[in-house]
Amino acid sequence: MNQIKFERNRTSTCIVLYSLYLYFLGLSLRNTSKALVIFRDEKQSHVSVWKWIQRVGCCQIYKRKRVTAFIIDETIVQIGNPHFWLWICIELVPRSVLGIHISEERNMFVAENFISSLVSKYGKHTIYTYGGTWYDQACNVIGLKHYLHSSIEKSLMERVNQFLKDRIESFEDYYPCRQEECNLFHVNN
Repeated sequence: MNQIKFERNRTSTCIVLYSLYLYFLGLSLRNTSKALVIFRDEKQSHVSVWKWIQRVGCCQIYKRKRVTAFIIDETIVQIGNPHFWLWICIELVPRSVLGIHISEERNMFVAENFISSLVSKYGKHTIYTYGGTWYDQACNVIGLKHYLHSSIEKSLMERVNQFLKDRIESFEDYYPCRQEECNLFHVNN
């Protein structure tokens, strides 16, 4: 791990670390600099806090993302003429996408491959799905608990699916090739 060096120690290391702690708890740069007033008579600027964050940005604070459960769903997308299955895994609390996988088929082997990649990255966690039989089979093979997700999780998953479908459609601008005797369509973006 890289060690952080504060070359120009105008501010004590304790204050710098406390400001980083406040910022990573969710305070803005300006509110973090206002919170440091208790340590000194003069106020530290938000630019100083930003520079401290940039200095420790290369260091990894957590070894892996903290995950409580996997919420997995798949949806069909059209890329060109063929259709593909887009597998998505999200985390409910920070509402972040943990993994995406594209496949031509939807079966237990693809589900097992996708879930295994998630387990190797984030560890073993409970899986919530809408109830496809391939999920139950894949979870039995891997040794994970499988439950049906609630209406809140279903609503969130549908919003993520629709957002990703809209993003995929925005990249799918096909134009005919301008070369002679070429009947292919090429992606423009």
